[in-house]
Amino acid sequence: MRFVLKALLVLTILAVAVAGAIAVSLVNRGISTKAAPTWVEVQIARAMRHLAIPRADRERTSPVPASPKTVQAGLEHFADHCAICHGNDGSGDVQIGRNLYPKAPDLRDADTQTLSDGELFHIIENGVRLTGMPGWSTGTPEGEEASWHLVHFIRHLPRVTDQELARMEELNPKSPHEFREEEEMRRFLEGEEAKPPAASPKHPHSGGHDD
Repeated sequence: MRFVLKALLVLTILAVAVAGAIAVSLVNRGISTKAAPTWVEVQIARAMRHLAIPRADRERTSPVPASPKTVQAGLEHFADHCAICHGNDGSGDVQIGRNLYPKAPDLRDADTQTLSDGELFHIIENGVRLTGMPGWSTGTPEGEEASWHLVHFIRHLPRVTDQELARMEELNPKSPHEFREEEEMRRFLEGEEAKPPAASPKHPHSGGHDD
């Protein structure tokens, strides 16, 4: 009994010390998302992520067989929904990914690739609290199938080809500016005259004030 009490006392002291170290770190570094998470934060986050995924989900296997077709479906979904934070290559080295806290992980690295298929599926469906990772579950069989496609594509990321990356660029969501540039280029290549931009309608009081 005395040994148990001593062990609990040691664990309590360690917990208080860790909490104090995190508090001091936050006071010294502030709450900017630009800073990299400390080693302690990383280890706690990984442990909490692991504990937050039920064992049954961790051990779950994909009901969707891996194939070129399912990887392609995952590629298209990833390019349209995920690349804005993770990059087409999964590196996370894009504007949004770099400025999240914690930063978007490199999905090609062992920290992600060693997760089970069930863990990846759970994260895609449910997200991760206190990070930029949202949950994408739609509660439908079609939504779950799309998430399994993403799992297969994430497994493929370390071997993604230049041709696949080029295809993903075509599928990435376009901004209004990019749409205009593409339309202008299309008109130029087809020999059409570029239409002048539509004049902005004048406000009834745009002529100024009399006073």
